[in-house]
Amino acid sequence: MKASRFRVPAIPRSLAEADGLREECGVIGIVSGDGPAAPMAHLGLYSLQHRGQESAGIATSDGAGLWHHRGMGLVFQVFDADRIARLPGQLAVGHVRYSTMGSVRLENAQPLVVPSPWGPLALAHNGNLINAPQLRAELEAGGVEFAGTTDSEVIAHLIARTPEPVPEDAIASAMRRIEGAYTIVVLVAGRVLGFRDAHAIRPLAIGTTGRSWILASETCAFDHLGALPVRDVDPGELVILDATGLRSIQVLAPGRVAHCVFEYIYFARPDTVLAGRTVHLARRRMGRILAREHPAQADVVISVPDSGVSAAMGFAEASSIPLEVGLVKNRYIGRTFIQPDPATRDFGVRVKLNPLRDVLDGRRVVLVDDSIVRGTTSGKIVRMLRAAGATEVHARISSPPIRYPCFYGIDTSSRGQLVASTHSVETIRELIAADSLGYLSQAGLVEALQLASERLCMACLDGHYPTRVPLESLAGRHALEPVADRPVEPALRGGGRDE
Repeated sequence: MKASRFRVPAIPRSLAEADGLREECGVIGIVSGDGPAAPMAHLGLYSLQHRGQESAGIATSDGAGLWHHRGMGLVFQVFDADRIARLPGQLAVGHVRYSTMGSVRLENAQPLVVPSPWGPLALAHNGNLINAPQLRAELEAGGVEFAGTTDSEVIAHLIARTPEPVPEDAIASAMRRIEGAYTIVVLVAGRVLGFRDAHAIRPLAIGTTGRSWILASETCAFDHLGALPVRDVDPGELVILDATGLRSIQVLAPGRVAHCVFEYIYFARPDTVLAGRTVHLARRRMGRILAREHPAQADVVISVPDSGVSAAMGFAEASSIPLEVGLVKNRYIGRTFIQPDPATRDFGVRVKLNPLRDVLDGRRVVLVDDSIVRGTTSGKIVRMLRAAGATEVHARISSPPIRYPCFYGIDTSSRGQLVASTHSVETIRELIAADSLGYLSQAGLVEALQLASERLCMACLDGHYPTRVPLESLAGRHALEPVADRPVEPALRGGGRDE
């Protein structure tokens, strides 16, 4: 096993990103019948880069040895042709990370590799566990030493320490103990295994080229690899890929299916298909319904790029107001530019977005965005549009207000972070200085997704959680960080409205 040993300082979070929902993580698993798997995993990670930009990694195997490389930064920063060439074998798992549990440092980058009875085990995870502190304390009491502070490492050691004859049985046993949201790929003992929680909160799909099998967080990865989607991994299902093909075990009785609505609203790429729905078309329907629910008298419709683009198209179509490009996104600043003197007002937004004065000057503008989380960035964008000459700015949001924390892999584990949890729509309008503000209704969102409401997780909108949830003080990115007074076992509350 070859693994990176160097340390990289923690990456500070960009103040320009202070108001947005955070991407989660992306996972990929490959059993290649067309040569080495590392180049396929590498290309697949590029297609999943939007899901995490803090770190990237790939582990490969030829069925005997395991090779591993991970690093901080974007995929192109972590891997080059030489590095990929040093990852042999026809099996691979890969990961791109945005941290929702565990700080931003190399020890928490994935795939994680731990020893197991079946040889080195590499694991990549998207989601969040709600009982990770309890399980970690149990493992530490049994002698496990942790290198990092992620719930993913808890899962890896739990599998490796489960006394079962084959990895499939150990994973099945672990699935019965972990709680929360997870889609996971594991590379061990000449096979790639993928599994999903009983509520299917986070996405995981199966694809094939005919000779190769692929697991990926989003179907857009299949397009880049010349593969066709086969189906989604079912809730509570464990799939095993090896040289003989695919087989599956239904480990957990499926619970209430609860697909995360923000995969459709924000996280997923527009060209991804989730539960049979193309994300771009779902977002365009959101925009059409938003125009019906909150019409505006305006001259142009513009979007906040990129996730607001499809909804803006729908709004323009339904309202017959021309769609324009009013904001141009700078795609080359990265996520960690140096913040200037605080006196340089709104620099974080201005370095990312630039208004087109010739489009905006003297016009009434409908500004379509996917969400308002904390409200700070939205206000800066409205001021920017006014400074560029917009006479009116009507903000239209293609999601309902986010009022409750998410414990399943979105970086909002505290209601204090959410402006809509404590402010009315009218107060938020005043805070962002818009002439009007309209959110898509929850019923309108369900209509746009064309999925029954009981098949969706909308807990961040209405507080109805599909699982037990931890107390807010015992959740979030630092839940497993060393804290002297942290209880050994977190308090858990039943699902339902979080009052």
